[in-house]
Amino acid sequence: MESDTATFPPHPIRGVRAVYARQASCPSDFAEVTVDFEPWERGVTFETAADLAVDGDDDPEWQAECQAAFEAGVRDELTQSGTGLSPAAAVVLRRMRFHSVDSHPRAFRQAGRVAVRDALAAAHRPDVGGK
Repeated sequence: MESDTATFPPHPIRGVRAVYARQASCPSDFAEVTVDFEPWERGVTFETAADLAVDGDDDPEWQAECQAAFEAGVRDELTQSGTGLSPAAAVVLRRMRFHSVDSHPRAFRQAGRVAVRDALAAAHRPDVGGK
């Protein structure tokens, strides 16, 4: 008998690239991340890849603040997605890309939401090339 609530992700979803960019006028927003969504225990856990690539910023405190905002965005989207799925995921951060002026925590929070939407869409596509 199947459970009433399916878990997310149903299989590894790797290399999810999420971009949040709004550059119509000031202030502008930019955040780009690449993450993997791995099946895990119930809930959501976050990991940073040992070989995390960071482009466009060299301030560890700023990176940590933006990373925390990204994680909050992932949690927000998973709880508000309306899919009825139960999260059971390890989210592995592989890359962060910053713009020297337009990147900030709010943009990374939105990138977290985009990453979940993209991963949800990928979860229902056939597995092609391990992604």
